[in-house]
Amino acid sequence: MKKIFIFILFIAFAFEINAQQRLTPELMWKFGRVSDAKLSPDGKTVLYGITYYDLVENTGNRDLYTISVDGGNAVKITDTKSSEYNAIWRPDGKKIAFLSAESGSMQIWEMNTDGSGKNQISNFEGGINGFSYSPDIKNIVFFSDVKLDTTANELYPDLPKANVRIIDNLMYRHWDAWSDFTYSHVFYAPYSDGNMGNATDIMPGERWDSPVKTDGGIEQITWSPDGSQIAYTSRKLYGKDYSLSTNTDIYIYNPDTKMTYNLSEGMNGYDFNPVFSQDGKKIVWESMKTQGFESDKKRIMVYDFGNKQYTDLSSDFDQSSTNFKWSADGKYIYFISGINATYQVYKIEVDSKKITQITKGVHDYTELETAEGVIIGTRMSMSKPSEIYRVDEKTGNETEISLTNKDLLASLEMGKVEERWIKTTDNKQMLVWVIYPPGFDKNKKYPALLYCQGGPQSAVSQFFSFRWNFQIMAANDYIIVAPNRRGLPSFGQEWNDQISQDYGGQNMEDYLSAIDEVSNELFINKDKLGAVGASYGGFSVYWLAGHHNKRFKAFIAHCGMFNFESWYGSTEEMWFANYDLGGPYWEKPQPKSYDFSPHKFVGNWDTPILVIEGQNDFRIPYTQGMEAFNSAQLQGIPSKFLFFPDETHFVTKPQNSVLWQREFFKWLDKWLK
Repeated sequence: MKKIFIFILFIAFAFEINAQQRLTPELMWKFGRVSDAKLSPDGKTVLYGITYYDLVENTGNRDLYTISVDGGNAVKITDTKSSEYNAIWRPDGKKIAFLSAESGSMQIWEMNTDGSGKNQISNFEGGINGFSYSPDIKNIVFFSDVKLDTTANELYPDLPKANVRIIDNLMYRHWDAWSDFTYSHVFYAPYSDGNMGNATDIMPGERWDSPVKTDGGIEQITWSPDGSQIAYTSRKLYGKDYSLSTNTDIYIYNPDTKMTYNLSEGMNGYDFNPVFSQDGKKIVWESMKTQGFESDKKRIMVYDFGNKQYTDLSSDFDQSSTNFKWSADGKYIYFISGINATYQVYKIEVDSKKITQITKGVHDYTELETAEGVIIGTRMSMSKPSEIYRVDEKTGNETEISLTNKDLLASLEMGKVEERWIKTTDNKQMLVWVIYPPGFDKNKKYPALLYCQGGPQSAVSQFFSFRWNFQIMAANDYIIVAPNRRGLPSFGQEWNDQISQDYGGQNMEDYLSAIDEVSNELFINKDKLGAVGASYGGFSVYWLAGHHNKRFKAFIAHCGMFNFESWYGSTEEMWFANYDLGGPYWEKPQPKSYDFSPHKFVGNWDTPILVIEGQNDFRIPYTQGMEAFNSAQLQGIPSKFLFFPDETHFVTKPQNSVLWQREFFKWLDKWLK
């Protein structure tokens, strides 16, 4: 009997190991998050980072790894309690450098390529936020914060305990942080044999930033191949002027003469992320044409230093282009571009402007590296977090080389992701992703969720989100309807641009076209439909709540605009508000966009709603959600307010994120199941 019992236990254990499970928030936080892949100069090895999170400790840690471009076993080359960032190869390939706060502040460290011989090479007061070597390895460029503004306590030194901000201009806070009285400046310093010398600030006394905040990094700053020039990105405007303009430019600094000039002067939109050709004769950057429009087409702008000519290589290409990499001979530029809600690797022949799509498939490339004829990229999909792939330029074949999450993915059953094309009310074709529950049974009836995308100009592409994760939604037995409604990129600029100043217009019709058609399927319970979304998607939920004609039985709005007038008066990037809404609410006549404000239709609300906000969200201040929740409560509409005091526009801390997911599905299950 004992032997039989042990045998049964063994079979049960084996079944548990081999049986696939559904994705849960807790399992999702076990994924290793792969990022920042860098090819060695000889094209043989990939350097990258993986962040793992400890849900119990509510913390994460990032270590560095290397792996052959042919695949094989990854080698962990750091193993510390302090995360390593911005890891790069020294141009000779003999060392790896990175940023670490192991010594108390963020500084540059070097080590051998196997992780041995770790050595701190900088000791810069205030720390370093990003860096790179000059190609000749004689200098290092980096950026660091420089304090230039005066605090109230410095103004009144006899009142050291006074706690106040004295503000007389705009941009006193941005996205998720108040002004800290500093500006990000570019520095360079001599370097030799593991030692960095005294640094020079190339923007002394300037009250503007490089990189441009809030999400800019070292990709906005680069050396010329001979080390004689530094190209950097900056919006040289201050206060209110900064808040009203997207006019970011490419500047060229000469370390010998200490002179700077504006390379993109006269181009009034975003210009950023410059990359020199390997012979130094040309430079390419991402350029937007339209002043104030942050979601304009990203052009491939090339400047020839010889003939002093500017060329838009993408003038006949109706897609945005990013992540530029020159071929060694300067004949081609490799890049990433979006097409039909996927992001692929392309190349363009500089002389002929001929563009070739290299990769195809249902996925997104987010990073790109080239060296010695080798192409690697970081790729994700709705069913798989980022991994590193090698790309065959001739065939487009893609080979996964990092395999970080192979075992965990093998244990999970993911839902089917289906591409549908649906006719809109104006007879256009719209791509809609439909995600099915694992083990989908067409004979059952499922509740369905309309997913409303944020942005507003941000494609519902093949992203793997650690917050708005479609596979977790599907694993909870919901069918997800995710339309690429009007205003989303990768379908041509006309489709992308249409949404501006038409927030309550065609894109809302697109949402309803998508949910109406898909919910006609016999396996969907039309009496159990919900709508969910964040940011512009949160606004979309608020707007639908006043116009849905009883289609939906539950809503979830995260960080959405509710009252356009109060939002305009409390947000910070005024260029966005002015372009997309058409101007301030006090203009006469008032821009028509204010007619779309959801608060004007709150009297039509009749459906349970969950509102979610982060206190440190300054893009769409949390008071927008308070207004919406209070309005629902005062009308007796079932409602709940989920408020995170230590989060921003995004919920990123592990335990907060898991709680977010639990409350998300508790709310949906209550009203849709």
